[in-house]
Amino acid sequence: MYKYLLCTRYLRTRYIALTCIVSVTLGVATMIVVNSVMSGFSSQMKERIRGILADVVLETGSADGEQDPDRIMARIRHAAGEHIEAMSPTVEVYGMLSFRSFGQYITKPVTIIGIEPESKAKMGTLTDHLYNFMPQRDEEGNRIGPPRYVANVPASFDLHPDDQEYRTAQKESEMRMREHSRMMNELEPVESPVDNAGAMDASELFAGSELIGADDEMFDEEPEDLTSPLEGRVYIGSELVTYKYEDQATGKIKTLPMVRVGDDVQLSTVGSGRPPQAIHFDATVVDYFKCGMSEYDNSLVFCNLDYLQKQRVMIDPQTGLTSVTSVQIKLKESADPAVVVGLLRGEFEPGRFAVHTWEQKQGPLLAAVEVESAILNVLLFLIIAVAGFGILAIFFMIVVEKTRDIGILKSLGASSSGVMSIFLAYGFGLGIVGSGAGVGMGLLIVWKINWIEEQITWLTGKEVFDERIYYFPEIPTNIEPWMVFWVAVGAIAIAVLSSILPARRASRLHPVASLRYE
Repeated sequence: MYKYLLCTRYLRTRYIALTCIVSVTLGVATMIVVNSVMSGFSSQMKERIRGILADVVLETGSADGEQDPDRIMARIRHAAGEHIEAMSPTVEVYGMLSFRSFGQYITKPVTIIGIEPESKAKMGTLTDHLYNFMPQRDEEGNRIGPPRYVANVPASFDLHPDDQEYRTAQKESEMRMREHSRMMNELEPVESPVDNAGAMDASELFAGSELIGADDEMFDEEPEDLTSPLEGRVYIGSELVTYKYEDQATGKIKTLPMVRVGDDVQLSTVGSGRPPQAIHFDATVVDYFKCGMSEYDNSLVFCNLDYLQKQRVMIDPQTGLTSVTSVQIKLKESADPAVVVGLLRGEFEPGRFAVHTWEQKQGPLLAAVEVESAILNVLLFLIIAVAGFGILAIFFMIVVEKTRDIGILKSLGASSSGVMSIFLAYGFGLGIVGSGAGVGMGLLIVWKINWIEEQITWLTGKEVFDERIYYFPEIPTNIEPWMVFWVAVGAIAIAVLSSILPARRASRLHPVASLRYE
C-alpha cells in the first residue's frame, strides 16, 4: 500500500503538479470544443448538401439529356430496385437570371434545375428549405408566426394566396400606369408656355423617365390576365435576390429583398439540339429557397420541369417523349450506396451515363473539411504533448529531490518495480485528474458556446460568429462520445508515457549510493 499512499500524498501536496494538470485540462477541453464545433459544421453541411442532392445521382453525358425518363427509371429499378425508395427526374442546365431592381437590370449566373416538386421532396429536405414551410420571422430573425404551410402539405409551384394578392395589386398598378402612358401619348402636341416657338408633345415630356414596375416592352401586347402567375414558375435562391446590409443605427444585419415572391424574373439558357440556341423566358417567383449553403443559395433556381423541357425543346414532337439530364435516387435506410453505384454502373453505358453518390459529387469540399479537421487535431494535440513534457521535467526534479527517500525505501525492502510504480501511478493520477477536468470543462463550453459567443460579442463590440459569413443562425455543435473517450484516453496515455523515464531512473537507484549522495 505504500505505493498508493505516496502517490496520493504527492497529488495532494505537490502543487507544482497543478501546472501539469492545468495543461492537460486545457488541452483536453480545447480538443473537445474544437472537434464538437467542427463536427457540427460538417454534419450540418452534409445534411444540407444531401437534402439538396440525393443519395445517388444518375447523370447523362450531354446537356441535351436522354429521352424517355420512364424507361431510364425502369432500368434503374431492374438493376437495383430492392435498394431504392424513390426517384425524381430532373433537368439541370447553366443559365442567367435577370431582374430589375433599384432602377437597373441585374444579371447573375445560375444553375437552373427543372424538378417535379412532389418527387423531389421525397429525395431530401426540399420543403424544409422553402420559406413557406419555415416559421415566419421578422428582419431581425425573431419568430413572429407559424409556417404558411404545414409539414404534410405537398410541395408545389402554386402561388400562396397572400403572394397572389401582392401580385394582383402590383399588376393592376402597372396596368393603370401603362394605360395612363398610352393616354398621354395620344394627346395632341401642346404649345410650350415657356417658348411659344417650340412645341413639346407627351412622348417628349416623358422621355427618359422611368415608370416603377414597368418593363421596357411596356407597350407590347400583353396576355389578357396579367394577375395570374406565368406558366414558368421558380423557387429562387434567397441570396440571389436579397441584399444584406448593416443598419447604422442599430448595428444589426437586415435583409432587403430585390425581388419579392409573386414578381416575375427572366431566365436565359441554351436549348437542346445542334447548334444550341439561346433561349429566354419569363417565370414567376413562387417561393424563396434557403438551405444555408452559400454555394446553393447564391446559384440555384428550381423551375417546373415540364415548362423547362418545353422551353429547351426537350419534347419530341412526334412521340411526345420528354428528355431529362439526371435522375436523383433516394435509397432505403438499409441500402449501401457503394453497392447501388456498382449495380447502376454495370447497367448503364459508361461515357453516356455517370453514377455518383452525393458525397462523390461534393468530394473536394468534404475532403477539404476533413483535412482541416485533421490538421487542427494534430496542432491541438501538441498542447497535451507540451503537458507531457512538463510532467517529464517535473518528475525528473522529484527523482533528484527525493533521492535520499528512494534510498531509504529500497533499504527497507521496496523493490525496483515498486518504486517505479509510484511514479507511474503518479503520472496516471495526473492524467486522470487533468483529463476528467478537461472533459467537464469542454462539455460545459460546448453546451454554453452560443451564450459565450454572445458575451464575447458584447464585451468586444465585434461579432464573433457572423451569419453573413457562416450562414448559420448559431454555432452548430455535435458531441461524439467516442471522440471524447479517445481524447481523454490519449491525454492519460501521454501522462503515463511521460512518467516512464523518470520512473525507470528512480527504480535503478542503489540504496547505498542514494544515501551516500545525501
